[in-house]
Amino acid sequence: MKKILPFLFILLLFLACSTSKKIEKAVSVGNYDAAISDAIGKLRTNKEKRGKAEFILMLKDAYTKATARDLNNIDFFKKDNNPENYIGIYDAYVALDNRQERIKPLLPLFVNEKEVVFNFNDYNSQIISFKNSASEQLYKNATALLKSNNKLDFRDAYNNLRDLEDINPNFKDVRYLMDVAHNKGVDFVLVDMVNDTRKVIPTRLENDLLNFSSYGLNNFWAVYHGTPEENIAYDFNMRVNLRDIKISPEQIKERQVIKEKQVADGKIDLIENGRVVKDSLGNAIKIDNMKTVRCEYYEFTQFKATQVTGNVEYVNLKTNQLVDAFPVTSEFVFQHIYATSNGDRRALETNLIPFLERRAVPFPTEEQMIYDTAEDLKLQIKNIINSYTLN
Repeated sequence: MKKILPFLFILLLFLACSTSKKIEKAVSVGNYDAAISDAIGKLRTNKEKRGKAEFILMLKDAYTKATARDLNNIDFFKKDNNPENYIGIYDAYVALDNRQERIKPLLPLFVNEKEVVFNFNDYNSQIISFKNSASEQLYKNATALLKSNNKLDFRDAYNNLRDLEDINPNFKDVRYLMDVAHNKGVDFVLVDMVNDTRKVIPTRLENDLLNFSSYGLNNFWAVYHGTPEENIAYDFNMRVNLRDIKISPEQIKERQVIKEKQVADGKIDLIENGRVVKDSLGNAIKIDNMKTVRCEYYEFTQFKATQVTGNVEYVNLKTNQLVDAFPVTSEFVFQHIYATSNGDRRALETNLIPFLERRAVPFPTEEQMIYDTAEDLKLQIKNIINSYTLN
């Protein structure tokens, strides 16, 4: 215990020095809010301890410099007199207020029994004023973009309206306009499957691949349909082009293992020097009768594999040009192991015993094997859809 206490003291001292260096570096590069967060973390407990004084002074320094920087930026934005800066000014005032609120629960703070004073201000009126100004400007920008015929403009409009909803919920008809912007900005993609494999594709495989309700997609700006719907002008065609299907022949591999083991087979009297050994009560002492047993183990492995390869291709329906293509490959392996034995099963390892309870099963049909690749194909298609951005 005596050895542990000095070690813990050194460790705590090292951590304190490490944190102070980290805060100093953050302040030196202008990352004031990170420095404030670290200093607050050190002052949440035992803030009265003498060793916490440096963190109090660091907190005051970082807070003063952060406040001065934000107020200077606000002053610059105001002098620029550009309505586009309203959202930046609003964000800066909110940051000033939030920073104060994080520090207030720690107060009062003392260094050498002297209170360290933080200059706080009431920014409520500025926050309200510029929230309204920013809201009007974002609304103006969004409604102007909604008059465009460009999907990217509709998406920018949606982003403006989303920012507006964040700072001023339910402002005017923002929620309605967000729906309008999304509906206008979304790309509609018609998906079909092309079979170039010269093999019959199971109908249920095609249905599964084109059932996008089961994909769990999260691509906000693209809607995928497996069957065309009326009154929708599709922007892209996504072709799931299956090019080749390879199916291995049905195989049965056999192996033989001969095992021998000594096992206990009943009890016999313990004999020493030709006599039966007895215990203190005169009863004969019994020991295991060890016997060598032998078993011939025959294992059979049924094996069959399928590989499906192809491409996922995006075609722009307005230009009829191929936009992009992604290779996909899916494999499914059927494997079944069963076994028989001849002899005493006690000679076998326990991991072999379950196979003796099995029997041969029918091999799956080629149609079933092809269908069983569907889950992996769906996962690959889903990853392509969720990661690919249509333009």
